[in-house]
Amino acid sequence: MTIYSNDQYYQAKLQLRPCTKEILDFVYNEIDKRDDCLISKEEELKTGADIYLTSQKFAQILGRKLKVKFKGKVTISRTLFGINKMTSKKVYRVTILFRLEEKNSN
Repeated sequence: MTIYSNDQYYQAKLQLRPCTKEILDFVYNEIDKRDDCLISKEEELKTGADIYLTSQKFAQILGRKLKVKFKGKVTISRTLFGINKMTSKKVYRVTILFRLEEKNSN
């Protein structure tokens, strides 16, 4: 049972390309084990799926776990979201792209 957040707040976007049932089940299972991460939103696309997560740190850990388990490539990028009013530090949102390796049919 994957827990969803009520609001649209997120720190990271996990992009799964292509998205198979096995990969999606693995991601949901890993999120279920954690208390500090929720799913804010999910988008189904022709090329895969985007999952918006409330924990940037866990999303990066999940990207590394996907790379080891499913033999794919992980690309991490960040975009400036805003500036924290209290600390004046820049706040970034992270995008983790997991691209499954294509199997050669030679």
